[in-house]
Amino acid sequence: QVQLVASGGGLVQAGGSLRLSCAASGRTSSTSAMGWFRQAPGKAREFVAVISWNGGNTYYADSVKGRFTISSDNAKNTVYLQMNSLKPEDTAVYFCAESRTSEVPRYSYQYGYWGQGTQVTVSS
Repeated sequence: QVQLVASGGGLVQAGGSLRLSCAASGRTSSTSAMGWFRQAPGKAREFVAVISWNGGNTYYADSVKGRFTISSDNAKNTVYLQMNSLKPEDTAVYFCAESRTSEVPRYSYQYGYWGQGTQVTVSS
């Protein structure tokens, strides 16, 4: 079992920044990657970013590339999502997730454990 606790969401004006954190605990020795997804009201959950746990390979959705940065502190079993130049369309609940199936998984079915989500609201 793996427990994921996401934090760092909040209300920010367009153009502002937020940093999300996701702390993992439990059986993390088999983790291959950690990712972030988001879900806006009335929309499907979508991939945001992923980082491989060994090697630090990263991959981003086109909508956030150049604005968001995913990083990890393996010693703390924590993954971060630095979000800069935020836009109103970034408003969503952000979820972190853990994968054991691939280095840079981009689909929700490739993740077995999910955090509770943290709300990010960007005002115009």
